[in-house]
Amino acid sequence: MQIVPPSDGQIAARIGAVGPVRGIPVAEAGWELLDDQLHERYLEAICALPDPNGPREVRIVHTAMHGVGTRTALAALHRCGFTEVHTVAKQADPDPDFPTVAFPNPEEPGAIDLALELARTVEADVVIANDPDADRCAAAVLDPHLGGWRMLTGDELGVLLGDHLVRRHGYRGTLARSIVSSRWLSRVAEDAGLEAAATLTGFKWIARAPGIVFGYEEAIGYCVLPEVVRDKDGLSTALMVAEMAAEARAAGTTLIDRLDELAATHGLFSTSQLSIRVDDLSLIGTMMERLRAAPPTTLLGSAVVSNEDLSQGAVETTGLPPTEGVLLLSEDDTRVVVRPSGTEPKLKCYLEVVAEITEGSSPTQIGEIRRIADERLDALKQELRLVLGAA
Repeated sequence: MQIVPPSDGQIAARIGAVGPVRGIPVAEAGWELLDDQLHERYLEAICALPDPNGPREVRIVHTAMHGVGTRTALAALHRCGFTEVHTVAKQADPDPDFPTVAFPNPEEPGAIDLALELARTVEADVVIANDPDADRCAAAVLDPHLGGWRMLTGDELGVLLGDHLVRRHGYRGTLARSIVSSRWLSRVAEDAGLEAAATLTGFKWIARAPGIVFGYEEAIGYCVLPEVVRDKDGLSTALMVAEMAAEARAAGTTLIDRLDELAATHGLFSTSQLSIRVDDLSLIGTMMERLRAAPPTTLLGSAVVSNEDLSQGAVETTGLPPTEGVLLLSEDDTRVVVRPSGTEPKLKCYLEVVAEITEGSSPTQIGEIRRIADERLDALKQELRLVLGAA
């Protein structure tokens, strides 16, 4: 688990005061050399999660994105009985040059093209993609609404996992998400009589949610087994994706069908992002100042009823440290969170629109509602570009 303020700053200050590392004396005792038993203990722990009596007939395509995940992912899937796994050979071995992708992140456009090509060839049920250090996990499926393959969003996979762990594995406790992630998970938790927690961004905060049994962030980070890995972990998540896909196949449905069922029960929460990359970092501050000085009074024609400056604390994050950002909420429940990226020269806008589903709506009707929601998200991006002066 990552260190949080103020301890992180205090530790950094002490490290900075030490001087060159070559001058630090090394202890002759008091440390332990870890062997392969650590890897085995980890496999035993995560492989205990899938139901041993559940279905296993599912065809999986896996990519490690030129990272270190192939060996452990295949070992875990095979040990749990998911034996029909097709590996993207060109991306299976560690390679720091990442030769087949522009950027080794499953979320990036084109990153899973080779995996999707293989999925079409072998007629797979699901694509599972880990990032290079295998702490994150993404999934792609055949979407009957679109008639083709698509990546599940981080929020869609988050609500599927949370629902699955509660419904199938009987999880009881707190379902946690970051404040920039979809409120859909909170709706699932509340309807199940469980605690829902919204935390600051990052697993150093998510993992600290009291009573956490599952937590996620929209950037494809999931904690499905906090008693084993109290952080995001892409390999235990991969096992749950495989289990969900196998159960859907055995029932003659798909993960998209399950999303439609969740939408019919809890409402359809559709999310997207607007990322504004800058060459001059001062422009991020300028855009945040512009937003605070002249915030929008409407979002998609609906009056803004809440304008929270997260640097001062917010209703949704009561009791948590302030963070740089602004949260806007409109009367029709459209939500926008604007904050600087913590890792890249970007200003990021996290967008969410909500649509209630009429009882008895058909899959075709839900697909149309989802299409309209996507159009609304595109329109919202344009509105925000104008507000931020980035049009």
